[in-house]
Amino acid sequence: MKYWLVKTEPDECSIDDIGKAGDKGMVWDGVRNYQARNFLRDMNVGDHVFIYHSSCAKVGIVGLAEVIEEAFVDPLQFEPNSPYFDAKSTHEAPRWSAIKLRFIRKFSGVLTLQQLKQLPTLADNPLVQKGSRLSVVPFAKAEYQAVLKQLT
Repeated sequence: MKYWLVKTEPDECSIDDIGKAGDKGMVWDGVRNYQARNFLRDMNVGDHVFIYHSSCAKVGIVGLAEVIEEAFVDPLQFEPNSPYFDAKSTHEAPRWSAIKLRFIRKFSGVLTLQQLKQLPTLADNPLVQKGSRLSVVPFAKAEYQAVLKQLT
């Protein structure tokens, strides 16, 4: 099993939205950064994913989900009216991927970026590095466990 964090704006895809999707899960799409896309392609069914709300009043880790469908072609890249449309992407050579997530749990509070920066175990994680803006971040097992310990 691998561990990840995905950043999402709660008005687009919140932990509550993932929870409401039930066992069928929710598509997590719209990634338009090659490194983040490559991380999506490294995800496997059963991997755990922290959900991190950004661009909102309470920014930070809010819940946990699991990958239930590995990377597939993100259909939004072909939709001209989508903000995620990519005119250079073709059906023969699609550029972008999406995954499907299923809700595991919502945490009782938000673990903020400031709190995450204070965890020595996360000192080398890209999430806490200045200037890091990736929407998908890998976590080592020890990092994952350190975050869970803060939330339970």
